[in-house]
Amino acid sequence: MAKKNNLKIPLAKFESWIILNHMVKYKAVQLDSTFAALADPTRRRLIERLSHGQARVTDLAEPFSMSLPAVSKHLRVLEDAELIQRTRVGREFHFELKAEPMQDALQWIGQYRRFWEGALDSLANYLEQPKK
Repeated sequence: MAKKNNLKIPLAKFESWIILNHMVKYKAVQLDSTFAALADPTRRRLIERLSHGQARVTDLAEPFSMSLPAVSKHLRVLEDAELIQRTRVGREFHFELKAEPMQDALQWIGQYRRFWEGALDSLANYLEQPKK
């Protein structure tokens, strides 16, 4: 038996709570990383380009008026956020989009979208009521 807030909790439940708490913290860190990486317009353009398929670093850098090392720094941020994956093919690096972090962010946004839609519907109903 483990104790939490002076309550006796069976060890199996306590371990499940620890694992769940760890998963929530991991998801929060992952979401923070995803949104921080997407906050920059250059990185969003890189993500948009990679949504069409795999690309080499030089191809990704082409439309930008910045050095290859500067583009590589942006790619490193996206890679650290686990939004893209780097593969070495000979002497070149190829990048591709990883969908899972984006899906997690979309799911998180979806939860709040439902809340705001409900709140806005309530506001619309209130405003449409005839004044007494």
